[in-house]
Amino acid sequence: MANGTLKVSNIETSSGSGTITLGQSGETVTIPTGTTVSGAMSNTPVFSAYQSSAQTISSGTATKVQYNTKHYDSDNAYDNSSNYRFTVPSGKAGKYFFSAIGSWGTTSNENAATIDLRVNGTVKWFNRVRGSGTANILITTSAVFDLSASDYVEVFLTNATGFDTLGGDGYSNFLGYKLIGA
Repeated sequence: MANGTLKVSNIETSSGSGTITLGQSGETVTIPTGTTVSGAMSNTPVFSAYQSSAQTISSGTATKVQYNTKHYDSDNAYDNSSNYRFTVPSGKAGKYFFSAIGSWGTTSNENAATIDLRVNGTVKWFNRVRGSGTANILITTSAVFDLSASDYVEVFLTNATGFDTLGGDGYSNFLGYKLIGA
């Protein structure tokens, strides 16, 4: 076959199942900018949410962080109004990356907090921060979880000392997406 452009609507094996190979060893297959990839090779579901209003975090109590405004949510899997959690949609099991950030301003000289990522209500990953001086403080954590359909992930923050109001500044964020190739 001569070099050129192959234009088709659909490529399938002649038997209806099997393997279709694009290119060969040492070649690069390019997907042009602006192309939408769907199915197994897309990082969906994907969501990002933030706190648009301040939330009271009582000292010594693990409190669910209410990321109440979405930047985006490909599968409508993040609840930003009542449960404040991401739930894996049916048929979307796999490995997921999550990142959470809490932000607060403080006038206290001692600051300490713990941020938890919880799967189905159980702490699976956390980070602690301790600082001194008055400033804006950020606490962040990220992790990868192997999740099944209907598993849910949420963020809790424990204020040990130094603040009582979280967010409201747009810097407190929660995001996640399904990994491909993992």
